[in-house]
Amino acid sequence: MMSATSTLALTHFVTLADSFDKNKVTPGVLGFIVFAVIGGAVWLLMKSMNKHMKKVDFEEQPEGGEAGTTTAAAAAPAAEPKTS
Repeated sequence: MMSATSTLALTHFVTLADSFDKNKVTPGVLGFIVFAVIGGAVWLLMKSMNKHMKKVDFEEQPEGGEAGTTTAAAAAPAAEPKTS
């Protein structure tokens, strides 16, 4: 059941819709709301991404001939089996 205020609001929207040109297409209030929601979602996603990227601790590998020596040194202890 609709209340009196919602019925009054709907009648105002219907009269506004009749006064516009039928051949002109506009996004209207719904288009603005959808655009604002998408913009807010993008803002929240970027904020979350920045927070997660700040947590990443990453060290670049050295350039040139040093890259081979660090890889070999890191792989050597892992290759030795443990005996007990």
